[in-house]
Amino acid sequence: MRVITLFLVFIAITTGASAQLYVAFNPSVTNSAGTLAEKANLSLEFGMQYDVFSAGFDIGKTSLGKKDGLDTTNYIEFRPNLNIFQQGKFTNTFTAGIGVIFNAEENLMTELSSTIEYAYSPLIHYNIIFGQYYYSGRVTASNVTFFGVSVMKYFKPFKHKAKETTDKP
Repeated sequence: MRVITLFLVFIAITTGASAQLYVAFNPSVTNSAGTLAEKANLSLEFGMQYDVFSAGFDIGKTSLGKKDGLDTTNYIEFRPNLNIFQQGKFTNTFTAGIGVIFNAEENLMTELSSTIEYAYSPLIHYNIIFGQYYYSGRVTASNVTFFGVSVMKYFKPFKHKAKETTDKP
């Protein structure tokens, strides 16, 4: 319920903004111990792109492995992104995120990651993501590195402001 409420507040705040809405599907795998399912992460990000800066909310699971008892893998994260470098259809992005993992002992999650993005079209972008998650709680802390891919869908093409030039002598 909290996740839905937070998402609705995010949409309400950004409705009038002059930015580009996007949604991204992000599967990834960590280098933690366990089976492949326990290493697999899955998330869905909703956000707004403002020229070279974007801000999104990521809703997901830190593991897809089956666990007895209370589920401690669901999380929500705020993910601000900055486009560092762009060459043609490729962009390198830096992300520093912060979130909360529900019902987990290490419930604070921070992220530092880098993304290589390919603009397949003005509305569809593919990404390769690599970075590190840091988890901390009251008594323990840990970190894992991860590697993933994502597909982003923009809801309208982004319009860059072109410089006006004149060829007058």
